Amino acid sequence: MNQNTFEFMRAAVKAEQVALAALWETMDRKSFETALQYILDSDLVITTACGSSGFAAKKFSHSLCCVNKPAKFVPPSEGVHGGMGALQPNNLLILVSKGGKTEELLPMAEIARRKGCKTALVTAKKDSLLAELCDVLLLLPDVPEADRYQVMSTASFSANIAIFDALMMGVMEETGYTDRDFALIHPGGAVGKRIAKP
Repeated sequence: MNQNTFEFMRAAVKAEQVALAALWETMDRKSFETALQYILDSDLVITTACGSSGFAAKKFSHSLCCVNKPAKFVPPSEGVHGGMGALQPNNLLILVSKGGKTEELLPMAEIARRKGCKTALVTAKKDSLLAELCDVLLLLPDVPEADRYQVMSTASFSANIAIFDALMMGVMEETGYTDRDFALIHPGGAVGKRIAKP
């Protein structure tokens, strides 16, 4: 192994740490409170994104289901081929696009607007095409990624997950969600067995 490889690996962890620290410093209270209220008020939350951001969006939809908030991940390829029929007026569409101009997401944001749905965008670019179409922005810190070419979703991915986890914590707090609620819908695995004990 190249003698510098381990240092590059450590630098990757540092880059993600920097991104999370920057997010912690720059979280806009009004934006997060607005996004949280949109989630609480919606009958269904639909998340969507491409590539690595899609994995973050899919995880968030699952996390919301785990705290009794109905959610669904709709891949952009399906969203523009009928999948957006799942979106109804009292629903929320959450999109993720670091650069704010992911072409596959533009028609989905437009559909949501025409249906009268609220929209939230996780992005690092507040002046972007998607930002203009969305009701609230949750800003990713514009910090370097972990790789030397600045092409891999690494530091920004960690910040994206943190934004979604913060919103999930907000849902749990505002709804009075308890571990007993979780035990009901999560009987499997070590966590399910642990919290199921009287």
